[in-house]
Amino acid sequence: MELAQANQFSRHSLRIASWTKRRSDEEIRSGRGDESKEIRSGRGDESKEIRSGRGNESGVQGLVTSSITKFKIWSSRDTQTGEIRKYKSLRHAGHFFRYDGEPAFEPTNPVEPNLMTKSDPYSLHDDHVLDPPTTIWGSLKYVGPGFILSASIVGSGELIATTLAGAKAGFALMWFIIFSCFVKVAVQLEFGKHAICSGQSTMASFNSLPGPRIGKANWTIWTWLILMIAKMMQVSGILGTVLLAFAEVFPGLKTSPAYAIGLFALGASVSLLVFQGYYLLIEKISLVLIGAFTLFTLASLIALQGTPMAITGDEFASGLIPSIPSDWKVILVAMGAFGITGVGGDEIMAYNYWLIEKGYAKYTGPKNDSADWARRAKGWIRIMYLDATLAMIAYTAMTVMFYLLGAAVLHRQSLVPEGKDLVNILGNMYTDTLQRPWAKPMFIAGAIVVLYSTLLAALAAWSRLFSDAFGRIGMFDFHEIAARRKAISIAAWIIPFAWAVLFLFIGEPAMMVIIGGLATVVILLIVVFAAIYFRYYQADARLRPSLFYDIALWLSSIAIFLVAAFVVYDKVIMKLISVTATTPE
Repeated sequence: MELAQANQFSRHSLRIASWTKRRSDEEIRSGRGDESKEIRSGRGDESKEIRSGRGNESGVQGLVTSSITKFKIWSSRDTQTGEIRKYKSLRHAGHFFRYDGEPAFEPTNPVEPNLMTKSDPYSLHDDHVLDPPTTIWGSLKYVGPGFILSASIVGSGELIATTLAGAKAGFALMWFIIFSCFVKVAVQLEFGKHAICSGQSTMASFNSLPGPRIGKANWTIWTWLILMIAKMMQVSGILGTVLLAFAEVFPGLKTSPAYAIGLFALGASVSLLVFQGYYLLIEKISLVLIGAFTLFTLASLIALQGTPMAITGDEFASGLIPSIPSDWKVILVAMGAFGITGVGGDEIMAYNYWLIEKGYAKYTGPKNDSADWARRAKGWIRIMYLDATLAMIAYTAMTVMFYLLGAAVLHRQSLVPEGKDLVNILGNMYTDTLQRPWAKPMFIAGAIVVLYSTLLAALAAWSRLFSDAFGRIGMFDFHEIAARRKAISIAAWIIPFAWAVLFLFIGEPAMMVIIGGLATVVILLIVVFAAIYFRYYQADARLRPSLFYDIALWLSSIAIFLVAAFVVYDKVIMKLISVTATTPE
């Protein structure tokens, strides 16, 4: 490749040369001011050398990594002469440096090419590091990934699965629902710690796990892709529930053509918010939607105490005492709710992307042996603990409120929210508590809000997870910015289309959500395996956690394993025994 020599800027210059060489090599030297920066890299029979200097006024600098190269045009003004010149920007795997190109022209919105590197949270460099805040108010500014997690959890887990469990079991399983919210957090934290310290996305972390590989990808990635077929049903059920809520206001949506059009239109509306992959937009919308419906549900629970269905102190206390219902159908509902309430396997996997895109890993910087890196890592892990704790408090409170409403109102009336009457029955639950004619319409509006937030958070996460998984398989380079954004954009349109098609064929939202919850339990097993491997084989010795943390991690892992074992026993082994017993000899 021929590269042009740069003009002089201030007292410093950028020089670029190239040659052919038989062997690959890479050498990096850097400096500032009168020093110079040299990068040599090569692949196969080709290599290149980039040398650059950086002056205090010219702003010339350079970085190069890997082998994907593209050119763009940009402009800059010489700060001493005022001359405007046009430059070519050489992009190498998302990192930019510049060299002289065509004649000068007056630019519009000139952009430094290295800004794209700085804005890429998946790219770790020493000049990105930031000391973590030490005050509570400073720390709260960096809280946010948990909001998206809560938005994903509250819709499917709390509004549907938790209320269904309360309607079937009464107060008896409240302890188990609370337990499901608390017990999985340790696994979530271990995943988050690994992301902050390594900068690796979830699928990159999976690809480092031991075990067989199919092509370029680890067995865990392929297993996750298979299980996501069942998970598709869960979010498809949520999409259908949102449409059913709209149909309560606009009955015309219940007719066949409008029903199908409405499903695809809802899916497309979520795609429009997600396809460009903006983290901050997703975070802000999630926070607003969750806050609005939380206040409405709290008001309903308080109003319940002024009705004949008020919850007594004995009933509430009985729900906190561990007990197991004798009805196996109720236990199965509880197992499905365990997979959905609190952080499920897919939420834990998605959490890494939100931590990375919030900047936790970028601010920590590339891992090294310095005391500064260890100090930053501990600080940003502490911020993550705060974020995860606040999120846990929020979604646990919502879980308990939904469960109490289901147990107090629906269970006493033997009403079970299922099928296409799901939204109508749930709406009656709020009407019975608030005893106002406007309660049901307000619930429907709230249900649309909270379920839509789940669609938003789920699509934002899945578009990243699927893109990352296909990148590990070898379809593209996930760490190349343009390729990653394109893959996320494509996934953001395809996934809602699949949700709409599934709901058109099945149309049972409660059942679909529970099936997705059972698949989540199995995904949790993979997540637990990965978390334990990260803790004992990849964790930095300088970040060794406390004994209490390790005990919590093991308790979390054992609980998840026992629930998964029960699901396998009930849904697979008992089914096989039943089939064998009824087969004529």
